[in-house]
Amino acid sequence: MEKEVRKESDSVGELSIDSAAYYGIQTLRAKENFEITGNRLNSTFVRNVVLIKKAAATVNKAYGLLDAVKADAIIAACDEILHGKHRKDFIVDAVQGGAGTSANMNVNEVIANIAIERLGGKKGDYTVISPNDDVNMEQSTNDVIPTAGKLTVLALAKELLPELDRLTSALTKKSKEFDDVLKMGRTQLQDAVPMRLGQAFRAFATSVSRSRERIAHSLEEMRTVNMGATAIGTAINAREAYFTHITEELSLLSGEKLRRADDLFDGTQNVDGFVAVSGALKALAVNLSKMSNDLRLMSSGPRTGLGEIILPAKQNGSSIMPGKINPVIPEVVNQVAFLVIGHDVTVTMAAEAGQLELNAFEPVIFYQLFESFRALTGAVNTLCENCIVGITANRERCAEWVNRSVGIVTALNPYIGYLKAAEIAKESLRTGEAIKSIVLREGLMDEETLDRVLDPRLLTEPCGTRL
Repeated sequence: MEKEVRKESDSVGELSIDSAAYYGIQTLRAKENFEITGNRLNSTFVRNVVLIKKAAATVNKAYGLLDAVKADAIIAACDEILHGKHRKDFIVDAVQGGAGTSANMNVNEVIANIAIERLGGKKGDYTVISPNDDVNMEQSTNDVIPTAGKLTVLALAKELLPELDRLTSALTKKSKEFDDVLKMGRTQLQDAVPMRLGQAFRAFATSVSRSRERIAHSLEEMRTVNMGATAIGTAINAREAYFTHITEELSLLSGEKLRRADDLFDGTQNVDGFVAVSGALKALAVNLSKMSNDLRLMSSGPRTGLGEIILPAKQNGSSIMPGKINPVIPEVVNQVAFLVIGHDVTVTMAAEAGQLELNAFEPVIFYQLFESFRALTGAVNTLCENCIVGITANRERCAEWVNRSVGIVTALNPYIGYLKAAEIAKESLRTGEAIKSIVLREGLMDEETLDRVLDPRLLTEPCGTRL
């Protein structure tokens, strides 16, 4: 059976639209023009564009700028969408030309057609409610879209930051659990000096906590918005009442304490705030990936590698090698880190490529930045739940590596000098004789002093071997 259609026209021409669809002609043109990623607009982003439309209609009604009947219908339409309805009608691709005009118009048209029906009209009859004149009243794509992007970053951060707190807590707990486990520290993958396994996990926790604070700090820029700037910062078509109150109303509806940018031209032209957030996410990704590398190395083997820790077994590691278990959770975190680092390059280049009074590349900035948040949130969650909390220490293997290493010879430098210590290390490696035995045999130190200097536990604390 053939679908019923309605005809809509714009300055380009006429198109047939599915009668059941709440989107309109500009949305359909965008869908046909931008079959790019196959991914639609982020649902949280759509919600925030709708929230802006509701705030605008509320202010416009309150100050007599928009007919109350129209305003109420628009507000009710926004509420329907905010309650989860009509998701299928937001059909434009996440990456699009036009600085987000397609996204803005997709929302405008859906809201308009819902409102039209609420007032007894038929979809597409924009004499009842106009997507441009009524839903988009006092606004421009150029202030709506970046503001929605900032609100979306703030929303996605509320999912990521608690996961980072949980990961920090889990790592801190492990640092205490492993505080009595001596292991060899390594630099450049070579034996260095002894440390405690708990110290390694404490360093992980510190790096995650620092990354979390860096992200939180970068979010402050997201609370400065350019609502009221309209096209380029001159506030053309934005009347005084709307200009004065829109940011305040949006703050109330969003629950975020927003402020209007002091310089609306800057607020419209420049997107470096998103670069700062992306950079903070990249720094987190780097730390998570380095931690994952360390976990894979420390758990390697388990018989023929370092084998100092045992990661939880989560799935079979091979289709051909029985009993093989791979470090799949750290591996996926590594891959998320690669993804986020690549996204940061895209965000950086898109921000740099802005020209004159507008950056046309916000769609790809948001596409990549939102995906970075989602991927990191999932990665941190699985790292914590499926890896960190279940890690156990292979105490015997850690002790074995400490006992076999010549790294403790470093502690002798202040007593016998670097060159003599190096000679002893070489002899120990060549003959297998213990460091302590060589020092005593050559009469370089008395046994009581030597025992204290070479006590591995004391070697793991600042100034631990000072006499």
